[in-house]
Amino acid sequence: MIIMINGAFGVGKTTISNELLKVVENSMLFDPEEVGYMLRNVLPQEIKQRESQTGDFQDLQLWKELTVKMAGELISRYHVNLIVPMTIRKLEYFDYINYGFKGLDPHTYHFCLTADRETIYKRLRERGEDEGNWCFQQTDKCLKAYSENDFGEYISTENVTVEDIVENIKRKVSS
Repeated sequence: MIIMINGAFGVGKTTISNELLKVVENSMLFDPEEVGYMLRNVLPQEIKQRESQTGDFQDLQLWKELTVKMAGELISRYHVNLIVPMTIRKLEYFDYINYGFKGLDPHTYHFCLTADRETIYKRLRERGEDEGNWCFQQTDKCLKAYSENDFGEYISTENVTVEDIVENIKRKVSS
């Protein structure tokens, strides 16, 4: 089983993912951000500039491909369920990874966590993010993308306990 936890930076993906680890048997966390960091360190500057003028590693074709391949390797080698927190707002990237994951395991679920801008900003500040950094810059882009496109199952993280959100997800992946 693969459980994708999507949403803007600061919406609660890491918190929910870590709690899911406790209740989803035989699971591990797979964060595609780590694949992006690796590519940033490995690829020459000229390739990064050609493929990703925005500086976002998600614009690198290899990031999408390696994200799916790495998930497949983790599943086949370790026989685990994956919990995948990620901020992905470009529908074509989401579709690529979502369909790739479903090819690996038909029991792939996607949940897009939501909150309003003020709540997200408050959470980003509380976790020590500098006002105006990358996370803050992505908030409006994410909120716009999630409202204009179908990212599947949306779950609000406002005025709801972490336990309730985790129980909701657990129930949906168990049925």
